[in-house]
Amino acid sequence: MFDDFMTRATLGGMGTALAAAPLGCFVVWRRMAYFGDATAHAAILGVALSLAVELPIFAGAMVIALVMAAAVTLLSGRGYAMDTLLGVMAHSALAFGLVAVSFLSGIQLDLMAYLFGDILAVSRGDLAVIWGGAALVVALVAWRWSALLTATLNPDLARAAGIDPRREAMVLTLALAVVVAVAIKVVGVLLITAMLIIPAATARPFARTPEAMALVAAGIAVAGAWTGLQASYHLDTPTGPTIVCVIAILFAASTLLTRLRGVN
Repeated sequence: MFDDFMTRATLGGMGTALAAAPLGCFVVWRRMAYFGDATAHAAILGVALSLAVELPIFAGAMVIALVMAAAVTLLSGRGYAMDTLLGVMAHSALAFGLVAVSFLSGIQLDLMAYLFGDILAVSRGDLAVIWGGAALVVALVAWRWSALLTATLNPDLARAAGIDPRREAMVLTLALAVVVAVAIKVVGVLLITAMLIIPAATARPFARTPEAMALVAAGIAVAGAWTGLQASYHLDTPTGPTIVCVIAILFAASTLLTRLRGVN
């Protein structure tokens, strides 16, 4: 079964969707979209590091994503507005990563595959990384769900309950770094944030509880990944961007449906 490239691509897309969607709910609730962008854009620097020292791409991308997240956390509140700081760091990290890649000599590199994904080239080893990372993220979020939710809704209430909001923020940072690392192969560093945010935003009008929103977001992400892959195959379009386009169409449809229900 795993010898068929479409089967591997489908499983890779679904694994990435399952990892990104529940975490994306917290990104939406905490208004961390720019934070996700900064972490994802920094991953291209991790790709350059991995290729330079002959490490797995997953390891380099995750290390740099964690470093970026820690740097943002340390620099926040030091005289710059958070959106300004994240904007500077996101685009600077991407630029430094692209420049670093240009210095790699003797290495054949398809830069577009890392920027926009190359899901059709997913191997068995990539599947192991993607599903292993997805299992880690889902297990981590499920384990810390109550604490994460409390810290997200009301940090003061979390402290009163003995929950450290900074610790929960670090849990989210770790999970985000893992998602960025596993999603590079599927949608690339420029589109990872879309996989985090759009399914969660699409699910929001149809869920009455946080748990329901996470489940609906996961279903939307998986459906979008499968539909986008099929559409890309038949229309001969770039797969990663096509997946994001499908999920964006679902978001537009959900927004229109919500407006129509409100009018009626």
